[in-house]
Amino acid sequence: MKKYSYVGISFVILIFGIIFIPRIVNRIKGSSIVKNDRMSANNPVANEKLSYIKLNGALKKVPEFSFLDQDSIQITNHDYKGKVYVAEFFFTSCPTICPKMSKNLVYLQNKLKEYKDFGVASFTINPKIDTPTKLKKYAERYNVTNPDWHFLTGDREDIYKLANTGFNIYAAENPEVAGGFEHNGYFALIDQEGYVRSRYDASGNPIIYYRGTIGVEEKEDENGEEEQITILLEDIKKLLGKNE
Repeated sequence: MKKYSYVGISFVILIFGIIFIPRIVNRIKGSSIVKNDRMSANNPVANEKLSYIKLNGALKKVPEFSFLDQDSIQITNHDYKGKVYVAEFFFTSCPTICPKMSKNLVYLQNKLKEYKDFGVASFTINPKIDTPTKLKKYAERYNVTNPDWHFLTGDREDIYKLANTGFNIYAAENPEVAGGFEHNGYFALIDQEGYVRSRYDASGNPIIYYRGTIGVEEKEDENGEEEQITILLEDIKKLLGKNE
């Protein structure tokens, strides 16, 4: 009986190979697997379009939030409706990456000053110290002129939930690091409907977030990471319909 069982199994494997393997090979040759799952990096039309970020199969949308800005005005995600904006997490006493990030955002502000539908959301991760008054002085120090650039503060738990869960941008208190807080130096790009967007990398995958710590003039950092402010500016204009 065992001999016949082995023969039967071998026959099934043979039939599977004859029928299905050629189909799989043809599908790979035609790149249908890749094309169905994501846009090809070699497709110039695909590269002109910005990716929607997916998390657990759903398009990533900025969750509801409500915080006070530097003018003590309550600002919610609905205030950004119809606008393209960049979101960051920072704190005013940051001695390391935050000043670089702020300068890069000012660069974007100045490059886009003619557009009324561009904004910035800067969420402090040190709300205990960063009051609206403190945030107002910080905005003045960096010559912030865009009326839709809001420096936001509020409940600590709400801010950290928004960072780590809402955006999946790491932020935490850490007394062992300079300034007492650590966070990713990323910028998130959000479209007019509140969805997180990004361009594709050379492999056809969305980059998700943009490096906010390297300036245009620097070109790259000490680790060889290239600046992404230039491409972020390009992508903001794409969403604004201002391709040049």
